[in-house]
Amino acid sequence: MKTFLMWVTAIALLLAFVSADNTPKIERISGSAGDVLEDDPVGKLKVYVYELPSKYNKKLLLKDPRCLTHMFAAEIFMHRFLLSSPVRTLNPEEADWFYTPIYPTCDLTPTGLPLPFKSPRMMRSAIQLISSNWPYWNRTEGADHFFVVPHDFGACFHYQEEKAIERGILPLLQRATLVQTFGQRNHVCLNEGSITIPPYAPPQKMQAHQIPPDTPRSIFVYFRGLFYDVNNDPEGGYYARGARAAVWENFKNNPLFDISTDHPTTYYEDMQRAIFCLCPLGWAPWSPRLVEAVVFGCIPVIIADDIVLPFADAIPWEEIGMFVAEEDVPKLDTILTSIPPEVILRKQRLLANPSMKRAMLFPQPAQPGDAFHQILNGLARKLPHDKSTYLKPGGKFLNWTSGPVGDLKPW
Repeated sequence: MKTFLMWVTAIALLLAFVSADNTPKIERISGSAGDVLEDDPVGKLKVYVYELPSKYNKKLLLKDPRCLTHMFAAEIFMHRFLLSSPVRTLNPEEADWFYTPIYPTCDLTPTGLPLPFKSPRMMRSAIQLISSNWPYWNRTEGADHFFVVPHDFGACFHYQEEKAIERGILPLLQRATLVQTFGQRNHVCLNEGSITIPPYAPPQKMQAHQIPPDTPRSIFVYFRGLFYDVNNDPEGGYYARGARAAVWENFKNNPLFDISTDHPTTYYEDMQRAIFCLCPLGWAPWSPRLVEAVVFGCIPVIIADDIVLPFADAIPWEEIGMFVAEEDVPKLDTILTSIPPEVILRKQRLLANPSMKRAMLFPQPAQPGDAFHQILNGLARKLPHDKSTYLKPGGKFLNWTSGPVGDLKPW
C-alpha cells in the first residue's frame, strides 16, 4: 500500500509537469534515425508490379472484405500503394525490383482468423506463373524480387512457432527479399536481408478516437488482451512462452496495473490516458499494440526476447520504449516504478514526433515518411544488386520440390 501511495504522488507530480506544457516541443531525433525518417526513396529505385489473375488478390478480397482491417492487411495496401507510386515502372527491363501481388493471409476462418495453411501452395502457384510468363524470376531465382508475407512467422507459414520452425521458410523464397512483420534474431523464419515492418493498424479508426492532447495520463500500466490461449494451449505455459500468464498472475490485483481480457469500446482512448502500454509477445513476438502505443504516445513496454523491431534503422526503439526480458516479468512493477520522471518525459516527447507515428502507419492516401516509404527505403538501401544476384547460364540454387508434400498440391 505504501508503494501505491508513493506512486500516486509521483504520478500526480509527473502529470503536473507534463500538463504545464500541453504542447511539448518535438525533439529532433539525433543520428541516422532522424535522417532516415525524412529520406525520400523516389528516384532511388524502380519497381515492376506483375499483373496476376485476380484469384491471387482481388477475388480473395471480394470474398472476404474483413481482410482490409485485420493486422495482416499490409499485403493489400502495399499492392494498392505501388500501383500508383512514382517508383513504379511499366518497363520491366529497367526495374530494380519485381513485386508479385498476392494476398496469402486473405483466407479467413468464420471467426476472422487468417490461417496460413494454403499460403505455401498459393505462393508456389504464383511463382510458377511469373517464372513461366516472364524471364525475370529465372535469371535470379527471385533474388531481385520481394514478397509481402505478414503471417505470424512470415514465410514459414504457420501460427505456432514450433511448427513454423519445423517447416522453415518456403524454399522457393530463400533468395527473395521478404517484407514481413515477424522479426526475431537468430530465427529460422527470418532471412538475413528481410525488411521488418509494423503490423497493420487502421489509421482512420485510430484518428477518429483521438482525445485532447492535454488529457492527463492517469493510468500507470495498461493492457487488454489474452493471458492464456486455452483453445490452442489448453495446458497453459506455451502461449507467449508464459510471459502473459506471468503478467496476469503477478499483477491482476496490483492497483498500478490496469489489465484485463476485456476489450472496451474506449480501448484507444484508454491508451492515450496511460503512461506505459504492455506489448508482450503472443504466438509471435509482435502485435498491433506496438503500433497503437506509438501512435497514442503510450510508452511501449516490449516483452519479447530477441525481437527485431520494424524499421529499426528509422525508429529509435531504445529511446522511446522499455525492454523487459521475459524472465523479468514478475519484477515489472519494480522496473517501471524505478524509471525517473525525466526519462519518462523524454520518451513521451520523442513519441510526440509526428514523423515517428507516421512511419508506423499505412495511410490512405500515402504520406511522406509513412510505412510504405520506409519499405521503399529499405529496398533502396539494398541496391545496387550484387553480381551474385544473377545466375550464370544453367545455374540453379533452388529446389522446386523441396518442402512438405502438401505444399506441392496445385492451388
